[in-house]
Amino acid sequence: MWGRRSKSDETAPAPGALKEAVREARIEAAERSAVIVDLRDAEVARLELLNEALDPIFDEVPSNVELFDRGISRGDVPRLWVDVVAHVEMGRDKRQYRFVQETRYGRAVLAESYDIPEIREAVTRYVARRMVERERALASDAERPVAQAVLRAGRRRGRLQRLGIFLLGFILGVGALILSALLATG
Repeated sequence: MWGRRSKSDETAPAPGALKEAVREARIEAAERSAVIVDLRDAEVARLELLNEALDPIFDEVPSNVELFDRGISRGDVPRLWVDVVAHVEMGRDKRQYRFVQETRYGRAVLAESYDIPEIREAVTRYVARRMVERERALASDAERPVAQAVLRAGRRRGRLQRLGIFLLGFILGVGALILSALLATG
């Protein structure tokens, strides 16, 4: 009952059975990894199709705008990078495109679709927003020297006012001292 086996249960495995089982397990693992590699290759191929569809959009971006660094990374999760913080990756079913932006609060999914034109439209809107942000940042940088000159002039004016008040106080103090000296002697 507790540790004793009957003679009918004691069928000895054939010699080399473990070796054969290990061989079969290796074959199964190789087949699974081949399937994974095939899926990854399919993901990369779909991302390359999207990349080609995005070519006309990025051709319109002026050459002096260096915000975008487009390319496909072929890691564990293949991604089509639009810029440093936004990329397109495939969904769990490996057919759906997910346009994602990394934020300080985590990932934000900007668009999901099975169709390339929809993702292309989402990327186009994103590129346009980034270019407008860049223009606004450059405009505020251009305004900054004017604002700094106004601040410097204000500081200069403030220094002159403080110097004038000090000199007025000094003259009044000297005058009061002379007047008190004259009254004390006379």
